Parts: sequence; C-alpha cells; structure tokens
Amino acid sequence: MESLGSHFGFVDPGLLEKIDKLFACNVGEYVDLPQLVVVGDQSSGKSSVLEALTKLPFPRESSLCTRFATQIIFRRSQEARVTVSVIPAQDASKEHEDAVRAWTVNDLRSIDAEPFAKIVTQVNGVMGLEPDASGSKSTFSNDVLRLEIAGPKEDHLSVIDVPGIFKRTTAGETTKSDMEMVEYMVHGYMSNSRSVMLAVVPANVDIATQEILEKAEELDPDGIRTLGVLTKPDLVDEGAEKNVIDLVEGRKHELRLGWHVLRNASQAELNKRTTDRDIAERRFFADNSPWNSLGKERVGIASFKDRLQEILTNHIRREFPKVKSEVAKKLRSCQQNLQALGAKRQTPTEQIKYLTGISMEFHKLVEEALASSYSRADVFDEKPRLRLATAVVNRGELMSEVMATKGHAFNFESSDMDKGAHKLESYTSSVSKSSDVATTKLDDHEPEKTFEVRQLQCHFELEDVVHVPERLPEPRDGSIYTWLEEVYYGTRGFEIGTLNPALLAVTMKRQSKKWKSLALGYMADVVTLAHTFVMDLLSVVCPVVRVQRGVMSLLMDHLREKYRSAMTHTKFLLEVELDGTPATLNHYFNENLEKCQYGEVVRVEDIMQSRPTSNADHDIQDLHDILKSYYKVARKRFVDSLRMQAADYYLITGPKTPLKLFSPELVAGMTLEQLEEVAGEDLIIKRRRAQLKKEQKDLEDGKKILS
Repeated sequence: MESLGSHFGFVDPGLLEKIDKLFACNVGEYVDLPQLVVVGDQSSGKSSVLEALTKLPFPRESSLCTRFATQIIFRRSQEARVTVSVIPAQDASKEHEDAVRAWTVNDLRSIDAEPFAKIVTQVNGVMGLEPDASGSKSTFSNDVLRLEIAGPKEDHLSVIDVPGIFKRTTAGETTKSDMEMVEYMVHGYMSNSRSVMLAVVPANVDIATQEILEKAEELDPDGIRTLGVLTKPDLVDEGAEKNVIDLVEGRKHELRLGWHVLRNASQAELNKRTTDRDIAERRFFADNSPWNSLGKERVGIASFKDRLQEILTNHIRREFPKVKSEVAKKLRSCQQNLQALGAKRQTPTEQIKYLTGISMEFHKLVEEALASSYSRADVFDEKPRLRLATAVVNRGELMSEVMATKGHAFNFESSDMDKGAHKLESYTSSVSKSSDVATTKLDDHEPEKTFEVRQLQCHFELEDVVHVPERLPEPRDGSIYTWLEEVYYGTRGFEIGTLNPALLAVTMKRQSKKWKSLALGYMADVVTLAHTFVMDLLSVVCPVVRVQRGVMSLLMDHLREKYRSAMTHTKFLLEVELDGTPATLNHYFNENLEKCQYGEVVRVEDIMQSRPTSNADHDIQDLHDILKSYYKVARKRFVDSLRMQAADYYLITGPKTPLKLFSPELVAGMTLEQLEEVAGEDLIIKRRRAQLKKEQKDLEDGKKILS
C-alpha cells in the first residue's frame, strides 16, 4: 500500500491526532469537528475517489456498496497495524450500543481487497443490516465503521465516506424510507460547518442536474469548504469536453476552492489488478486532448492530495480554537442539565439520601429566614417572598394598626367637651324598648366606607381551611352615646343604685364584633405567607418539579392540620375575649378610672356595683369610660395573644410549626412506596440522565484530549 506520508507531511500531526481521538470518544456527536467528507450521488465514482485517496480496496459489489458512513484514519506508528471498530449511532439503544462496541478487529497487519470485503460483510451483520432489505432489517445504518491504519510511513489523515444519495429505489434492495434516511444522513455530515466537502460529480453528466452541488451551495454559501471533484473524464462525449474545461478553469459554476479532475480506473483495469491506477491516470492527462491543456495542479491524484493538504491544514488551524471553546461550553451546559435533574435517585438508598439532603438544606434556610439572616444566601434576594420573618412582622403590625383604628364598631369620644355636648333624649317608651332595640336600629343602615380584612390571595387548596375574603364597615363617628343610651335603656332591670353588671359584657361584645373577621383574616394571611414560603423554598432546594410536587403532596395533609390548629386556637382566643367574663390584671384600667381596687384581679361588675346611684346621663358617660378603658386593655391583650400564640407559635417560630415538617426524621419514616412516589425517577428522567452522563463523560474525555 502506498504511503500517504509524502502528501500530508505539512499537516500538524498533533492536531490531526487530537481530532481523531475526539471522533473516537464520540465528541463529534455534540460538537462539529473538522473532517474531510466525501459526498456524491450513487455511481458518481465516489468510491474510486476514496480508493485513490486512501489506497484502500473498497468493495464494489452492489450488496457491499456504502450503506453506512466510514471513517478512515491514518496514523504514524512504529508498528504496522489495522484496527477495525464500529461507532454506534447517537440514538442507538443501550443493547445495540453494547453489542456494537464489543465488536472489533485488531489483529490485521494490512488490509487487501478480500479481507476488506469480509470485514464489510461482518460489519453489515453487526449493524443489523440485510443486503436484500428484508422486512425486519434495515438497508442503511447511522452507525459508523471506523478503520484505523497505522504504520511507520503513514501520516495523520482522517476522511469520512458517506452513502451516495439516490432518487430511485431498487426492488428487493432499497425502499423510499432508505432513500430518505440516506438523504438525512448525508445532509447531517454536510451541514457540519467544520466539514470540508469533496463533492464528487461525474464529468460526463449535466452539472446542473447534480443535486449534491445544490446541497453544497445551500449549506456552504460562501464556498469556503467545498472542493468540486470531477470523475470519469474519459467517458465525456466528444465535443462536450469544453464544458468540463470551462468548469475547471472557473468560467462556469465557479467554486472558491475550485474543481479537480480525477480519472477512475476502468472496469477492465480493476479486473486485471495489475494496472497501476496512478500511472494510467498520469498518461491519460498527459496524452489526451483537451485534458493535457489543464494545469497539472488541477488534474490527477497527486496534485489532488497536495491541494487537499493545503485546504485541510488551513481549515483545521482555523477551526481548532473554536472546537476547544465549544467543547468547554457544551460540557458546562451538560453539567448544568445534570444538576437540574438533581442527584441520582433510582434506589431507596439514593432516594433517602437525596430527600435527606434537600430536607437539611430546607431546614438551614428556614433558620436563616426566621433569623432574618438574608445576607447568608442569595435566594433571599432572588426570591423576596422567602423573607418570611419580615413579611410576618409587617403583617402583624398592619393587623395591630387596623385593630386600633378600625376594629371597633363605634369611635369613642375623646374629650369631656364631646361628652357634654351630648344631650340625652327623654325616655318615653321604656316598656316598648327591648334588649335588641339598639342593635336593630343601628344595623338598619350600612356605613358607606368598607375595608378588606385580607391582604393576600389564598391558595386554592387552603380555601376550606382559612377565612374567606370579607369587607367590613369603617367605625361610626358621633353615634356611640346614642348606641350606649339605647343599650342602657334596653337592658336595665330592677337593680337600684347600681349599673347592670352585664352592661360591659354586652357593649364589649358589640363594640368588638369585627375582631373575629379581622383575626381570622390576619391568620389566613399568615397561613398564606407560611404556605407560600414552604412552596418557594422547596423550589429552591429541589429544582426537580416532580419531586417538589411529591414532597408537597406528602406534606399537604400535615400542613393543613397545622393550619387548622392555628385557626382553632384563634377561635379559642376570640371565645375567651368575646364570650368570657371581662377581667384584667392590667393596672391601666384602674388608673384610668381612678377607682378603688378590689384585690389583685379587678372584676368590672364589682366596680360597677359599687358606684353610687346617678342620673342616666352620668351612668351612660361612666359606661362609655369603662368600655373605652377596658376595650383598650382587651384589644392590646388580644393582639399580643393573637400574634404570639396563634401566628408565631403555631405557624412560624414554635417547635412544631409547618416550617418544621419537612425534616430528615420525616424522610426516615417514609415507606418504600412513598420514597418511590415522591423521589423516584420516571423512565424519561432515567433515560435523560443516562444520555447526559454519557455526554458528560465523552466531553470530559474530549476536554482532556484538547488540554
């Protein structure tokens, strides 16, 4: 076999070897690599061009014609050897990939026509091809035959041969789907922006009918990587040679890289096996007109190799830095995609480890959020809703302000002048008045201004747990004495010299009627804040949507139970304040009234019973002062209890809040079914992970080769 060393000596062998190794470790599946690709229609003489270029005896039998891409690699080595293997297609199944990679031939010292034909026959079987295109077998394959030829006289060269495109099927051999598959395969190799295309076209046909040239012009509009190769000049009809000469000399269908003419061996010469192909070609171009008028640099295999060497060298040097950059970029993208899938979780052990890890990260961020340590993690800037402590405090302050300014039914009078301005209307129909006169009369007309008790939109899955949105009326101005008068006259009985002890409880319940809606609305917002926090934090620690949903599904019943407990405690606090006997230990109440204290606990009915008899006006003013003093004490007490107990303890900072549910302890108690349901990988994810793992390994190997 003739050495290629003298022809490709100027190509940097180090660069070529790296490119070959990148192909061998499948980097070409992810990054376009510089390569020589021989393309053409069937019967264009493509195999003859490849044989002349590589000196390999490609089989020409119809059953062994090119049915797959073939990568031929020449490499200099001290020992002569030939290694044959198959690179599986990118979309090959795991079973096919394993079978293909297991097949190899590496005990050859040279490769002649007969052993080469046998190897191609074996490769057809390995790839699952059937020469006669039987129904269960394919005729063409996306697998790649890889021939590595090493020897002391070889220089580095890599060339890829692809099946020839065809437009008519052959009964019993090819089908329409085969035709489409070949076209798609050839298009894939030609569309590689780093492929140097050797577009093989017979000189004895109309150039305008050659589809391969149309494809080349479409995919390489600048013509920087297309070299036209004209074959079969000896078959050009007499008188038609001028068209070919015009083509080669650039007067027609000009290509930037130009055209080159090669004379293929005739069938008779092939049968003899004694004719030297290169000598016969040199004689043809030297002795036959008008071919001998063409410059020697445009005809023959020797000058073709020199021209190819120049193009390949420039192309590889131009593209190699881009390859390094793109491999690194693809590797980063692959690693990011793998990271997005999360840790592998295909076994119970992997699932427990994965869930435990994210639960610990969840707990860590919960602690930082409650401590307002927002500078310790970027997520608090990226997702402001995770600033839970701040949101809860702000909502608590708003609740306290609303309770102070809008929580009462009637605005209290603020000065004695206001009290003195009030004139009691004479009581004329005490018999007809009942205890519900006041509420009936005052409730007949709704106030014009209202306000919303909720500030946040509720999660739909919690609508049956929390208070629904509601609008309440603003407090009424200038009508409190009228109301107290009606209550006073509507509730007195046979007591003499004292106020009815039930008056404070009655008026307090009516004055604080909005507390229930305000408290439940506030708690609904805190529940919403906590629930939103849990969901948002899960999306941070666990980017896998399926696992997020699985964890939320696992937690939901427990979360709802926690939320219900908080709402139940809120209702308990309301019951104590609104339905219990008014009482306080706060000295502010006594100081405000400037009355005698009766023990440690001051019972309002004791104070009221001890007061001397006074006229109705005086009694109603005293009732106003007592209600005002007690309401302020009770409101502050209730606001603090609501905030500290129902909101903070039950929902935010307590030892058993919803924020503490997702923990390593919860994970440890999960059943195998729960682990699989929550954290298990579905088939699509398993396949995706396997693909990315393979891609990562290939690209990491490629990065090592390029370093």
